[in-house]
Amino acid sequence: MILACQNIDKSFGERPILKHASFHVEEREKTAIVGINGAGKSTLLKIIVGELPADQGEVILSRGKTLGYLAQHQDISGGRTIYEELLDAKRDLIAMEERIRVLEQEMKHLQGEALQDMLETYSRLNHEFELQNGYAYKSEVVGVLKGLGFSKEDFSKPVSTLSGGQKTRVSLGKLLLTKPDIVLLDEPTNHLDMSSIAWLEGYLSNYDGAVMIVAHDRYFLNKIVTKIVEIDNGQVQTFLGNYSDYSQKKAQLREAKLHAWLNQQREIRHQEEVIEKLRSFNREKSIRRAESREKMLDKIQRVEKPVELNTDMNLTLEPEILSGNDVLTIAGLSKAFGALSLFSHLDLEIKRGERVALIGNNGTGKTTILKMINGLLPPDAGTIRLGSRVKIGYYDQEHQVLHMEKTLFEEISDAYPGLTNTKIRSTLAAFLFTGDDVFKRIGDLSGGERGRVSLAKLMLSEANFLILDEPTNHLDIVSKEILENALNHYTGTVLYVSHDRYFINTTCTRILDLTGQRLVQYLGDYDYYLEKKEQASLVAQDSKDAVENSPSTESESKLDWKQQKEELARQRKRENDLKKTEERIMELESQDQEIDKLLTQEEVYTNVARCMELQEEKNTITASLEELYEKWEALAQ
Repeated sequence: MILACQNIDKSFGERPILKHASFHVEEREKTAIVGINGAGKSTLLKIIVGELPADQGEVILSRGKTLGYLAQHQDISGGRTIYEELLDAKRDLIAMEERIRVLEQEMKHLQGEALQDMLETYSRLNHEFELQNGYAYKSEVVGVLKGLGFSKEDFSKPVSTLSGGQKTRVSLGKLLLTKPDIVLLDEPTNHLDMSSIAWLEGYLSNYDGAVMIVAHDRYFLNKIVTKIVEIDNGQVQTFLGNYSDYSQKKAQLREAKLHAWLNQQREIRHQEEVIEKLRSFNREKSIRRAESREKMLDKIQRVEKPVELNTDMNLTLEPEILSGNDVLTIAGLSKAFGALSLFSHLDLEIKRGERVALIGNNGTGKTTILKMINGLLPPDAGTIRLGSRVKIGYYDQEHQVLHMEKTLFEEISDAYPGLTNTKIRSTLAAFLFTGDDVFKRIGDLSGGERGRVSLAKLMLSEANFLILDEPTNHLDIVSKEILENALNHYTGTVLYVSHDRYFINTTCTRILDLTGQRLVQYLGDYDYYLEKKEQASLVAQDSKDAVENSPSTESESKLDWKQQKEELARQRKRENDLKKTEERIMELESQDQEIDKLLTQEEVYTNVARCMELQEEKNTITASLEELYEKWEALAQ
């Protein structure tokens, strides 16, 4: 055991955050802390590192063990560059290297016993330097910087000029390079793109120390952690396994608790009916019996009814009218900002009912494409055409469609003047804004709260084409699952940008990867995208030909797009054929069952001619089903 928390209590005013929280972390164990927003996850980390005092209880770190902590927000100052800031994590190694070089110079002028003593010191330092990977520390620094998404040109940038997100990435890199025995990370993926998150997954999975993570990225948690510490209404409970294991066990526990609660409620009602009946007899013995049962009933330890968190926020998305089949057509789209060209000659078609995820590294132009579709930015070249009866609902990650000076009530009432006060209040209540919350200014809300307001406006829009830019940012896991469920039941069309791979896996039917200034299409979810990327990477290693630099790239790109469209059409036909085959199988199986029922009736099985007729019909059905089963298997593959 490297870390233990024992009976931690913490309250803010009269509100308890943690109640007798106890758990432990083993060496090299990868642990996640989960819970809804405001549950106390960051508070617990701050208590562990000593930034906040616990009201009661203690945190025990094993003797001689080091602890590193990355908070959500970092403010690095000073005149160092990005590279120098990370190199500072290796200052002990650098000092050791300098000492070794000094010894090398001094040994040239020594002889005899003095030389022997210095040689021993030199040998010991060299051995220690090698054990700490001293000969590769510069490569290690460069590897971490590149893994976290910094290009070689970024290395020389002063940290004082960086954005908040970039400073957090620098702090994360520096922390990883110091290699503490236990690493505590608070939302480490918030400012990383997909490739950087994948790199961090690999780094932490192979990390030699223990890791404790607060994160809402379920895909990330599934890849790394082996234990979940859940904070729920101040209570802490530990589950072994990754996030999916925890989610499954949590559902099973809730089911068992609900079953126990229902049984107890049934027993309580039964006892109350017996007591009422005994009292109605109005005899001394019956009254004493009733009183005895009442005392027994009072002593029963009541099982609390389990609360289903998913019912707290209610999100229903439904289009007002049906759009045409062609929802969006983009041809030859290009955009540059000064000398920086984001993309050129992009072509894209989206059909009704599709849920398309637009992915790519930071800075490739994903949000720019969404803004151009919404008319917020003009394209440099190309056309953007919406289909007939298409009504857009837009959710932007910066929430620029919200008015910071308005209250929540005004934001909704001004956008939808036809709504009654009751309807506005009930809508906001569905997104957890109740009472005087509706009179808060938008500008005073947190990022997560603004996200909920934007979702409320989106729900009221009744749009048939949703365009979402990082919709899961600032949402806790429960809220993400509610949004996923709403999108999966939505009958309109969706185009979204997201780096939440679990969300993409759960909701999308097609992925568009914006890479190398062009769109590459993948007809499946995120796991399918990864599989195809890996195959493409293997092919690229086998063939070193620089295809991208050849003159035929543009024509090949158009050919590839045509092939993708044909493949999409083939997939739709296959799905349609599969559905028809299943319906025909069900129809024939139903007929077969009807014949079996008829053959059990006396008036039928005593009639030889009728029996032979039914048996012949049954044989025909069996033969047809055999063919249909084979066809279904072929289509299902």
